[in-house]
Amino acid sequence: MGAAPEITDADFVLDPDLEDFLTWLAVERGRSVNTLAAYRRDLSRYQLHLARRGRTVMSASPDDVIAFVHVLTGEGLAASSVTRTLVAVRGAHRFLVIEEMRPDDPAADVEIPRVPRGLPKALTVGQITALIEGVVGDDPVARRDRAILEVLYGTGARVSEIVTVSLSDVDLHDGLVRLMGKGSKERIVPLGRHAADAIAAWYEPSGRGAMQPERWARRGDAEAVFLNQRGGRLSRQGIWGVVTSRGRAVGLGDELTPHVLRHSCATHMLDHGADIRTVQELLGHASISTTQIYTMVSTERLMSVYRSAHPRATGRS
Repeated sequence: MGAAPEITDADFVLDPDLEDFLTWLAVERGRSVNTLAAYRRDLSRYQLHLARRGRTVMSASPDDVIAFVHVLTGEGLAASSVTRTLVAVRGAHRFLVIEEMRPDDPAADVEIPRVPRGLPKALTVGQITALIEGVVGDDPVARRDRAILEVLYGTGARVSEIVTVSLSDVDLHDGLVRLMGKGSKERIVPLGRHAADAIAAWYEPSGRGAMQPERWARRGDAEAVFLNQRGGRLSRQGIWGVVTSRGRAVGLGDELTPHVLRHSCATHMLDHGADIRTVQELLGHASISTTQIYTMVSTERLMSVYRSAHPRATGRS
């Protein structure tokens, strides 16, 4: 068999059968827009790999899937990235079998790389305090950024949940906020006094009011809690920028992300005696096994403090 013609990304169109799979994920499984976008990227990469081997998703063999895994690992991708991509590929092939589009599943027996379970990083309470108190000033940007940091840490919300929060979702009187989590699952969580106070300050005319445009550019921007300096709804990238820049300003480097604040919220609650089921509800975890990793963080911290502080922990007199 001759070499397949070179396929480039420029004229790439996702296979209709894979489009059907993505539609099924959206309609039947309620997958979020972000999840669908990630699946689309992974499946596009897989289809491009197959095309370069002269194959399609309907003719792919186990050897093609294995070769795809080797390509991904050969590019130096982390095991977690390879695993995520292969999950999309296996899901697509399983869908084709279920829908009787092809009789066999070439990805069924391909082993998913084992992902080492790392402990999430958490800031200390002192670092959190320094981060938030490092936002000085009373201008609109300072008020907004202070509120963003307080809400991310105070609620443990995902950045994707924060960007979709609207004015009607926030109840400052009772200190509650409604979040839309993964799979369009809604939950109501407490804001905490500091987060509620920060939002109230941001809501003042000299805060959010000063960022409001004379005319809203897009439908829904007027309801957004957090605005960019052009008066539009602040994006995921915008919130990441706020967190990382404020972290650098107080010496936390580039490692600080919105997810680190989520980790810190969960870890600190468990450190101070919160029930794991409560933390599960707060974070919106579907399975408690996901929340249990934070108990490992708390145990590690306990052991570290014990070893460094107790005179007889390490045999020292």
